[in-house]
Formats: sequence, C-alpha cells, structure tokens
Amino acid sequence: MAGLPGAARTRSGSPGSSAALPALDGAFLRSPLGGLMVAQAVLGLLVWALIADTTYHLHAAYGWVMFVSIFFWIVTVLFFVTYLLQLQLKFYVIPWSLVLMIFNAVATVLYITAFVTCAAAVQPTSWRQWDYNRRAAASFFACLAMITYGASTFFSFRAWKGLGSNAATSQVTDHA
Repeated sequence: MAGLPGAARTRSGSPGSSAALPALDGAFLRSPLGGLMVAQAVLGLLVWALIADTTYHLHAAYGWVMFVSIFFWIVTVLFFVTYLLQLQLKFYVIPWSLVLMIFNAVATVLYITAFVTCAAAVQPTSWRQWDYNRRAAASFFACLAMITYGASTFFSFRAWKGLGSNAATSQVTDHA
C-alpha cells in the first residue's frame, strides 16, 4: 500500500489526540488517485445527469448506461470519502489497495460497455434534437470516465504492487 496516501502513517493517533474526529487527508487530494477520483465523480455525474434529462426510458440501452454511471458514481464517492477522512486506516484488515484496484478494473470494463452502448444508441435523426445533443455529450463523458478509471487502475496496480517506493520510504511516518 505504499502508493496510497496515508498508507505509511501509523494506525494509532498521537498521544492526547482525539480519535473520534477523523482528519482530512490533504495529501490524498493532491495524489493522482485523489485527483482521478474527483474527475470520476464529476464525469460520472455528468453522464447520468445528461442521460436522465432525455427520454432514456424509451430506449433499453440507456438503462444499462444509467445503471453503470449511477452505481460507479455512488461507490466512487464512498471510496473518496473513505480515503479523504482516512477511514481506511481504521479498517486495516481490509487490503484497500487490492480492493481499489479490483474496483477500478471492473469500473473500466463496465464503462467500456456503457460507452459503446451509449455511443451506438445515439441517433442523429432523433425527432428531439436536444436528446441527440445530450446523448452525444453523455457518450463523450462516458469515454472520459472510462479513461479516468483506466488510469486509476494503473495507479492502483502500482500501489498494490508497491512500485515507486522502497523499504525506507514505506516505513516513514508523517509527523505533521
């Protein structure tokens, strides 16, 4: 877990600190995984908001796109809050780097199917021009979300394998 923010910190708080109040992890927000999670949340929100504003219920293909985008948006926000509040340190038994890598890999694959489905279902001869524009934009944002989940899979894999660190840096604790 060397590549994940907060992974090198000790599990116990400093003496006299309040263990009830979780601290915000600013290093996570500045990390590649933190930035990608913010981008995934924004892009996922755009995908499902654009599709939801159309007559998607008339086309079965958009039901899959809505499921994928809403499900992964919710889980991404939950992971983001978990890492931002450093709650993963309280549940140290869970291999968080492996869980995050598997989540990102599954999200990448399912977003590929959602992107292809969404792009294939866009009909330029739609009788409602605004539906066409929103669906085309949703396809574009689904492609960007797919790319961000793919990049997160790469960084999660590196964190899971411990690439980019050594024994000395993985033992250093944060004294700030």
